[in-house]
Amino acid sequence: MVFPFTDGGSNRLTILSVVLLSAAALVHVTATRGGTSALGLLVVAGGGGLVAEAVGVHTGVPFGSYDYTGTLGPEVLGVPAVVPLAWLMMAYPALVAARRLAGSRRLLVPLIAGWALTTWDVFLDPQMVDAGHWRWDDPTPSLPGVEDIPLTNFAGWLVVAVLMCAALDRVVARRPGVTTDRDLLPLTVFLWTYASSVLAHAAFFGRPPVALVGGLLMGTVAIPLAVLLARHRRRAGS
Repeated sequence: MVFPFTDGGSNRLTILSVVLLSAAALVHVTATRGGTSALGLLVVAGGGGLVAEAVGVHTGVPFGSYDYTGTLGPEVLGVPAVVPLAWLMMAYPALVAARRLAGSRRLLVPLIAGWALTTWDVFLDPQMVDAGHWRWDDPTPSLPGVEDIPLTNFAGWLVVAVLMCAALDRVVARRPGVTTDRDLLPLTVFLWTYASSVLAHAAFFGRPPVALVGGLLMGTVAIPLAVLLARHRRRAGS
């Protein structure tokens, strides 16, 4: 799980990391929630991500005007095939995390998961732009500390991510027998991605402001999740 540390000098490693993590998500959802849920995840997150990106790159809606540079391998509809896998790779951990945090308040699940997915992109987009994988035509206005990514990108991400996660919450089964322990894989992926993204931008990518802004925003989900898991471990050990 080295994806957050890949700065673009190793495109194959970036692509391999995404492929492995998306495959892990599909294997986990199949093992814990069944093949129908896995198919739903693939169609909604993978297919939905592809459609959103294809519309975005050809029309500028809903993210803003941007272009891929041809460094991420084979493309489908003008979108690198690895990009919808990245949506899938993080949409599933975000959904699982949101369900744990929301508990019985099901209406909150797509909001928490969509926010989690969007705030992850605060790390992802600067990393990929710096690596030369895509470029923005006009990166203004932008978030403080994330000056080269337009606000329209994050607004578009939030809309797409909330809708995607609302659909995922419908098609990915809820099974009472799936305990927190059985969901440790996607929950760990989520927390690892958060922690390693903060560290990578602060110490390796020369982007301390991104580490701070992304750390605060994604931390609104990651930190409560870490606290919840710590409490679970204490209860399990007592």
